Amino acid sequence: MLNASVPTAAGASQAHGRVILAASLGTGFEWYDFFLYGSLAAVISKQFFAGVNQTSAFIFALLTFAAGFAVRPFGALVFGRLGDLVGRKKTFLATIIIMGTSTTLVGVLPNYQAIGIAAPMMLIALRMLQGLAIGGEYGGAVIYLAEHAPPSLRGRYTSWIQTTATLALLLSLLLILAGRAALGAAFESWGWRIPFLISVVLLVISVYIRLQLAESPVFQQMLAEGSTSRAPLRDAFSDSANLKRILSVLLGATAGMNVIWYGGQLYALYFLTQVLKVEPQRASVLLAVALVIGTPLYLLFGRLSDRVGRKRLIMLGMALAATTYFPIYRAITHFANPAIEAAAQRAPVQVLAAPSACSLQFDPVGRHHFLGSCDIAKGALARAGVPYNTEPTAPGSVARVRIGRPDGAAIEVPAFEGAHLTAASFREESAAFATRLDRALRAAGYPVNADPAAMNCPMVVLMLFILMVYVTLATAPMAAWLVELFPARVRYTSLSVPYHIGAGWFGGFMPAVAFTLVALTGDLYSGLWYPVIVAGVTVVAGVCLLPETAGPAVRASGRSFRCGLSS
Repeated sequence: MLNASVPTAAGASQAHGRVILAASLGTGFEWYDFFLYGSLAAVISKQFFAGVNQTSAFIFALLTFAAGFAVRPFGALVFGRLGDLVGRKKTFLATIIIMGTSTTLVGVLPNYQAIGIAAPMMLIALRMLQGLAIGGEYGGAVIYLAEHAPPSLRGRYTSWIQTTATLALLLSLLLILAGRAALGAAFESWGWRIPFLISVVLLVISVYIRLQLAESPVFQQMLAEGSTSRAPLRDAFSDSANLKRILSVLLGATAGMNVIWYGGQLYALYFLTQVLKVEPQRASVLLAVALVIGTPLYLLFGRLSDRVGRKRLIMLGMALAATTYFPIYRAITHFANPAIEAAAQRAPVQVLAAPSACSLQFDPVGRHHFLGSCDIAKGALARAGVPYNTEPTAPGSVARVRIGRPDGAAIEVPAFEGAHLTAASFREESAAFATRLDRALRAAGYPVNADPAAMNCPMVVLMLFILMVYVTLATAPMAAWLVELFPARVRYTSLSVPYHIGAGWFGGFMPAVAFTLVALTGDLYSGLWYPVIVAGVTVVAGVCLLPETAGPAVRASGRSFRCGLSS
């Protein structure tokens, strides 16, 4: 077992402070680049996916957001290998250059109206470059910082890294709020590009900061002893014990942690704006307030994990989220848009359609047009943020939307079959159907948008803050726990791959999957089944498969996974 010689906390506080600042700032800037797209998904869907219907456009925009996540595990393989071969510093310096350049280019990319289908294709390509860069960034930053930290303070130090994603999301929201306030309607047409272009400044700052860093002491010691891995991928995945740890970390830690992170922050923003129809600027302010209040909890729980252990805090956060997401999101609806809740109780909505005529409105390439009457009816209700149930009718019948009335009567609004209509006729029929449906929904008390006067903003912030508590519990100790679970010679590769599969293939696809489930079922909360199930499975797997690496249980047993190569 290789034990890295790290300075004591008392003798190296100033040096450690510089390392924390450098690693955290660089990572924060990189997450800022990545989350700009998520924060502006609704705007970008109009700019780059104007050739498809509104429901598909927003889902397509979310999938483009997810495309950056889909390639993150591959970035973890590429840059994880480099990090174990040539060092932590050089690798995450390369990742930030790729990220900053890609983000800046998004700010100058022509939209769909200018160059057609080439626009979304180029956007997806840049998102994939961002995903590759992030795939190497996180592992390098947390390992670099953890390998500088005294073992007894590793949770405290690495919790600074864990704050960066939330702070980056907050920064992106604040800049977007400022842009909307300053530019008004112009922000939707061209002002959205400004936050992306600002990335060039952040890129210069981040590169300068990282150029000042020295290599981590653990990697320097391995170089001096000649114990670095010459084939990190082979060494990481051919060792059965290490491969078991990688799979255990994915199933018992990173998958659940990432769906809780996105479920408590980005999905909350989507839920407010797209489902509850809260005005985007107001929703961003509410989330920003919750983020400001909740972010210090990262540091609190990171420090606490050095005393009581990492595993118990992480599992607690995921278990609480899995058991309380549904009531919390129902409370968000109650406090943010009570008119939807009241209207759904007084005047429930049903789509009467032949089951075989209803399709899964999930079109990742934007080539399919949903022309059946059932799809037209469901798409219109989903866009309006109106919950509904589906009732079967005879095959071949035209779908109808039935809206109950407080007096017990009901209004039926027939949809139409669009398969045999010309494009112009389809647009005319769609507009006429939308007008009839809108008039019936308003008569039944369904609001067009959330009423600011009826909104209980303090209670909405409280619900968002509770989600942040779960996020910080599950996330704050995670970096230290992952570093401590893997041997130093293949740590970059071993840590990065399960983390970014969890983030990319579980967390990243959450918004698209959740919104598709809502559009499919008509239930505003059906999308929550995804994070609840993933988090629940992760808790069971984590309790059964993964060890504690810090806290009194480890100290009492004499076991230690915390320095150098773990046994």
